[in-house]
Amino acid sequence: MKAVVQRVTRATVSVDNQTVGEIQSGLVVLLGIGDGDGEAEAQWMARKIANLRIFADEEGKFNRSVMDVRGQILLVSQFTLYGDARKGRRPSFTEAAPPEVAEPLVDRVAQLLRESGVPVACGQFQAYMQVEIHNDGPVTIILRK
Repeated sequence: MKAVVQRVTRATVSVDNQTVGEIQSGLVVLLGIGDGDGEAEAQWMARKIANLRIFADEEGKFNRSVMDVRGQILLVSQFTLYGDARKGRRPSFTEAAPPEVAEPLVDRVAQLLRESGVPVACGQFQAYMQVEIHNDGPVTIILRK
């Protein structure tokens, strides 16, 4: 499982010009599910995202998590995180989990994040999405389990 986590001041995700998810201050998480991922990876990723200290305290140090600042999360499935472009010109996605495995795991990560007390909005699985991100900082972290 891989995630690109971006600290944002706001973000939206749209499908066919209709907003399907929107947040204010918090995190955008682009989440890729790999072949072989399961419940253990979902739990690890949700804990890591919820507790990742990338928000500044009074001294400007990264000491606060999205939970600490009462932020929100926009979670967007992103199989292209498993794109392998080492050979040729077109990426291979053979390391990405198939949709019937990936979709329930994306939903599970969202559920676990909500259970930790963080409001979560989501993109639409397997849809062509437009994601508008107002990166704050910018702060971008890559997580891999």
